[in-house]
Formats: sequence, structure tokens, C-alpha cells
Amino acid sequence: MIWREFVRYSGIMAAVLAWVVIAISISVNPWFVFTKNAFSDLGGPHAVDPWIYNYGLIITSVFVDLYSINLLLNSRNKVESFASAFVFVAGLFLALIGIYHAGTRPHVFVSTWFFVQMDTALIAWGIGSLMGGNRGLGLFSLLLGVLAPIPALLIPWPSAATEEAYGILVIDAWVLVMTYMDSVHNGRSNYVGIDRRV
Repeated sequence: MIWREFVRYSGIMAAVLAWVVIAISISVNPWFVFTKNAFSDLGGPHAVDPWIYNYGLIITSVFVDLYSINLLLNSRNKVESFASAFVFVAGLFLALIGIYHAGTRPHVFVSTWFFVQMDTALIAWGIGSLMGGNRGLGLFSLLLGVLAPIPALLIPWPSAATEEAYGILVIDAWVLVMTYMDSVHNGRSNYVGIDRRV
């Protein structure tokens, strides 16, 4: 079904769209320096056409939430279903970054919690996959969720944008692997014979 294929690849669509939005926003704001600024500056009060970045994030959030539906459809147990909910909430926080742009009081909170929600989703999906018998994907997701925040916290990043880019690339890597595994199994619950009541 067309809608099923659409949600299956909506995570990749979200990843591509996010980088397109960032690239366009940078192109209209030549003052932006990757090693000095934050991506959110592109949607702040001093940006040229901040609506590009802010509305772009809101639109991207729709694809993130569609991808969470795909994860729910593919979930094999309650823990994986729980993980899909974290992705859905992360999508809501992504929209809130566009609504509460740089310069507004809630901005730092909603920006931080987007990444926290996604990282929690990786950990939860990893645990669910291990419970479901998929050791390879489970370890990949769990270790990525546990280990990826360590460099984010310990490395003295030159700017918020460089740290944000790292976090986005981690999410993109997870989505790519998840989408590949999904497409290999033709969107089926891969995982025929696994008890979803776990």
C-alpha cells in the first residue's frame, strides 16, 4: 500500500528535509558560522527570513511523527511500542523548537528534550529488539543510544551547531539502519513468530 511505503521512508524524508532546511537557512544568512553559532540562530530574531528554519522544523516534525507510526506498526513487543512513543514525542519537541525559536524562554528546554527523547527511543528500541530476539539490531540501537551522548557531553565542541550536527547525524544513522532493515523485510513485522505480548 502506498501509505505504508510512505510512512516506512518518512524517517529518511525527515532527515533529508532537516538538512535541506538548514542549508537553505544558511544560504540566506551568510553571517552564520558553523563553528561559532547554533543552528537555532537561523530561526532567531536576528536571522534573515527566520520562518524558513522555523516552519521547516515544524514540517519536518510531521515526518518524524509519521515515522513513529511506522515504528509502532513494526513493533514486536510493548517495549518497542514504547520506543515509538518516544519518537512521536520527539517529533512534537522538534515542532516546538520552530514555535519557540531562539530568543524565547522555552527554547533551550525544547531543543534539549528533542535530543533526550530521541536518545531514549534508541535505548528503548534496543532493549525491545533484544527481548524480541534480534540481537544485532538490538545491540546497535542500545549501544548507539548509550554511547553516543558521551562524546556530546565530554568533547569541548567549538559551537552549539557542531554538537547539534553530531546529534542529528547519530539520529540519521539510526533511521537509515532501521529503514534498511524494514525494507529488507518488506515492511512485515520482521519478525514473524515473535510474541508481541512480551
